[in-house]
Amino acid sequence: MARTDDRDVAAVTFTPIGVVESEFGGYAPSDEMRKRPSRIVLRPEMAPGLMGLERETHILVLFNLHRATEYELQLHPGHNPANPIRGVFATRSQYRPNAIAATVAEIVSVEDNVIAVTGLDAQDGSPVLDIKPYHPRFDQAEQSG
Repeated sequence: MARTDDRDVAAVTFTPIGVVESEFGGYAPSDEMRKRPSRIVLRPEMAPGLMGLERETHILVLFNLHRATEYELQLHPGHNPANPIRGVFATRSQYRPNAIAATVAEIVSVEDNVIAVTGLDAQDGSPVLDIKPYHPRFDQAEQSG
């Protein structure tokens, strides 16, 4: 059952904690991007927040899809007409109302305010909104049955 109400929803503003440096300045398939190394360069004042991260193996990176200027509520996944149309929230499409992405990346190294990673599918210059250690207990769905 659809629910509507008259509550105003306040706008939310984020200040990026850093930026992605990668060789991909434009669109590339996610699988290709994940094969290449990239770096997350935090603003220097954010560096103390990395303490202890070197003990982790993977991180969940939340970033802004800064080049995605439009969105579609229904689309063919992968922009392939052979795929049945789905709602954007049932896809991993970059064309989303808030252009927020989440990817699990493997940590290669942590030094000063820089995290070197593999597995990140973010374009060069993508604003990083948050980083969290990846832990299956929190980030993997429980198996039912």
